Amino acid sequence: MYILSGFGDEISTDLREQLEVMKSEGISYLELRGVWNKNVLDLKEEEIKEIKDILSEYGFKISAIASPIGKIKITDDFSPHFEKFQYAVYLAKFFETKYIRIFSYYPPEGKDIKNYRDEVMKRMEEKAKYAEKEKVILVHENEHAIYGERPENCLDILKTINSPNLRACFDPANFILDGIKPYDEAYPLLKDWIEYFHIKDGIPKSKTGGKIICVPAGEGEGQIKEVLSDFAKISKDKEVFLTLEPHLSQAGQFTGFSGPDGFKKASKALKNILQQIGG
Repeated sequence: MYILSGFGDEISTDLREQLEVMKSEGISYLELRGVWNKNVLDLKEEEIKEIKDILSEYGFKISAIASPIGKIKITDDFSPHFEKFQYAVYLAKFFETKYIRIFSYYPPEGKDIKNYRDEVMKRMEEKAKYAEKEKVILVHENEHAIYGERPENCLDILKTINSPNLRACFDPANFILDGIKPYDEAYPLLKDWIEYFHIKDGIPKSKTGGKIICVPAGEGEGQIKEVLSDFAKISKDKEVFLTLEPHLSQAGQFTGFSGPDGFKKASKALKNILQQIGG
């Protein structure tokens, strides 16, 4: 059973506006990435308490902490980054969600991240062991230019660490960015590891003159209908989050924006797919 969530900062920097728009679309889960022009890991104790109160007021829950953990160079100091990761775990427990989104590191400038595989695995394993101890689940997102940008590298991480607390977050548009067909090429390798979805679709740069264009689900080449249709069969009665991350107006390294109207358009497009597949 699919449950809709959304990146509220795709709508507005204001939390109440985020929740108003999502509520109007029948969504009652938020994936917490940014609010009040702050990244989730920069929020202070008084701010997270205020967020929790507002969420309760609107009847919302947090589907995942959308941390930027792993979006640093693999050669950057790991110790302060691990402390940030520990704070992400604290936030997950504070907001009563079991999921934390993570990444798998950039290479130093001019270098190939594949040459740093051992260090990637060492860091991922340390985080996975901590997640096991704290009973949270890390969902690794495929992302351009990190170790896990390609499906075979994502699979390498998941199989090497082999932890029930490290799973895959499947993002179709991010695969498109690297010239990979999400359903035909990525999904077969990763379907047994998928725990979570980020929903954005896109038209590849090969067809747009050099830059991927993000579009509502079903309007690009993300093969979202095929992926969700098949995954619904293999996941059976398990509850699986689909977080809307449309990026319809702009996309950046740590965030994206669609605006209220764009977010509503993206929500309706995804609901149309779910209606078609009976999900």
